[in-house]
Amino acid sequence: MRDAGAPLVIEGLTAGYNNVPIIKKINVVARANEITVLVGPNGAGKSTLLKAIAGIIRPTEGRILLKGTDVTRQPANRLVRQGLAYVPQVANVFPSLTVMENLEMGAYVRKQGVRQKAEELCELFPNLRSALKRTARTLSGGQRNMLAMARALMADPEVLLIDEPTAGLAPKNEQVVWDHVHSIKRIGVAIVLVDQNTRRALTECDWGYVMVNGSNRLDGPGDQILNNAEIGALYIGKAGAGDPDRPGSAEVGA
Repeated sequence: MRDAGAPLVIEGLTAGYNNVPIIKKINVVARANEITVLVGPNGAGKSTLLKAIAGIIRPTEGRILLKGTDVTRQPANRLVRQGLAYVPQVANVFPSLTVMENLEMGAYVRKQGVRQKAEELCELFPNLRSALKRTARTLSGGQRNMLAMARALMADPEVLLIDEPTAGLAPKNEQVVWDHVHSIKRIGVAIVLVDQNTRRALTECDWGYVMVNGSNRLDGPGDQILNNAEIGALYIGKAGAGDPDRPGSAEVGA
């Protein structure tokens, strides 16, 4: 069973805004040491799903199991203390604070070892070390994304949700972000990630979920989804296709 021992299991989750469901009866399993990606066309509900898991919006049906405990409808601050962290696509750092101050803000649940943890994360994200005294607003987009991930890791999460970390980045900077995501995976974290580049996300992941109109359409290893002719034609597009206006391309955000 894929959900055996998985730190995050989503069962039949329904959620939305103003009593209008955006996601409907979604099932997702995220395992430790794996990258799980959510892909699909615009409006599929990928970012909404992350917000529901993170406690930003309240589900109306279904369950969220974190390390085997039902945490459905618990507030975001309590979920952080239980081992879940969320990196939104926008407003993911405090621009007026320094890099070090941002890391300290991420450590609010720690009782000790803040400096030691910050040092560990500077090893994981080497570009942050020389920028510790700079304000976050002076960082590039890629550096801000690295800081946002590092800040989330200050709480030692077992599950990390990341919403479109490569949005708006040049290809060379996308590679840097993915390198860091793999580094996080290797320290034992279960990662659930939404990315605008469907083909790249499925290439990088251990397991992928294709979402369509707020529901699960298909899941499996990324390479198997890429090789699925029907799914490829409808939701992924041809190799190298990145034009969001191209029919069949799903290489744009949620």
